Amino acid sequence: MDSFMKEFEHLKIPLEEIKEVTNNFSNKPIGSGGFGKVYQGELSHFKGKSLVAIKRLDRKFGQGDPEFWREIMMLSRYSHENLISLLGFCDEAGEKVIVYELASNGSLDCYLSSPDIMWEQRIKICLGAAQGLSYLHDDKGTQQRVIHRDVKSSNILMEGQSF
Repeated sequence: MDSFMKEFEHLKIPLEEIKEVTNNFSNKPIGSGGFGKVYQGELSHFKGKSLVAIKRLDRKFGQGDPEFWREIMMLSRYSHENLISLLGFCDEAGEKVIVYELASNGSLDCYLSSPDIMWEQRIKICLGAAQGLSYLHDDKGTQQRVIHRDVKSSNILMEGQSF
């Protein structure tokens, strides 16, 4: 277990810092899902300091320790321009929190019905999502294959798009 924790030591973020930027998790969440609520904040992490998405585990949704650690292990091993990066985590005082890079333009489902998205932009979004999934599903890569199992427009996050 010690070698396991040592591998992820650089990803640890103190709970106090997370509580400070989320106002003790009382700020309005920017989203929620099967893991719990997601908050926005500016935090220091192993890559520097930036705006981040802070996902707080809520056990009433059926997720627990195995899912928390599985997500950290998986995301720490995968890096692709079309995947959200893991920036850190917190496992203190009964709290389990995962910190990701922030996709500043939200999720695709918020844009699908917009007449402002041209077909060229729609094709680029589809290609980006397909490239990210292809990377995860590639059995010839150095990492273990991942089957996403929850591909939907609300899980496709938009970064750098202008609409």
